[in-house]
Amino acid sequence: MKLYSINTGYFQLDGGAMFGVVPKSIWNKLNPADENNMCSWALRCLLIEDEGKLILVDTGMGNKQDAKFFGHYYLHGDDTLEKSLALHGFTPADITDVFLTHLHFDHCGGAIVREGDTLVPAFKNATYWSNERHWQWATQPNEREKASFLKENILPIEQSGQLKMVDSNKLIVDSKSDSAPVMCHPTSILSNLSFYIVNGHTGAMMLPKINYNGKTIVYMADLLPSVAHIPLPYVMGYDMFPLTTLNEKKAFLTEALANDYILFFEHDPVNECCNLQMTEKGIRQKDVFKLSEG
Repeated sequence: MKLYSINTGYFQLDGGAMFGVVPKSIWNKLNPADENNMCSWALRCLLIEDEGKLILVDTGMGNKQDAKFFGHYYLHGDDTLEKSLALHGFTPADITDVFLTHLHFDHCGGAIVREGDTLVPAFKNATYWSNERHWQWATQPNEREKASFLKENILPIEQSGQLKMVDSNKLIVDSKSDSAPVMCHPTSILSNLSFYIVNGHTGAMMLPKINYNGKTIVYMADLLPSVAHIPLPYVMGYDMFPLTTLNEKKAFLTEALANDYILFFEHDPVNECCNLQMTEKGIRQKDVFKLSEG
């Protein structure tokens, strides 16, 4: 197995929204805001090469939206999905599977591109993976979350015939804790890939868990957007159910510490990965490092 960090650029979000109830006097030291209270965040995907497959986890936000959209989120930096794939010798046509943690625009926007007036899959030879509960959640969104689920990013995936759902019969609840994440083992994708399902940020978000050279790497998506979000109260204002997020974080971090997991961050603008340690303040990051160094 080989793993590659795929950088697709950076975007900006309101710092207060990203850190929830945490005061700006604290979070501004972690990710300093500009004069508009906006902080830069990474759009970092993960590429898994194993068993004759090339699996892309999330796709960034893409570039097909209009100027008004990018005026709100300010996509910037020199990285793009295609350029980052090319750095490792791959093209979009090489991708066999696209695993979408959830369907918010900054995670799935790059899955669909414009060809003239038509919206088509960016990865023409790939199977796109979601789960039925999240798909329903995203295609019938609540009013609060509606702006994050853009139909032009989602519906063309289904219309292409390339969409598949993970096997819901393989969802297993951890009986040791009611607040623990739910595990799934989608062996039809890859034998070394399983995932958690968590529900605080959005309905049925999936967090890939990869067995890699005797280590366990978990792609944190929006359960832990960055190293700065490891402390339990640091929950985004974007989360639909913040107390659920808090319980999911607590259960996951306890498990991750006990088993020496490596955490891979999708949105941290500086840090790709970390491991954990127990401190007098609770569980915190230990070492931060690049995926290639882990």
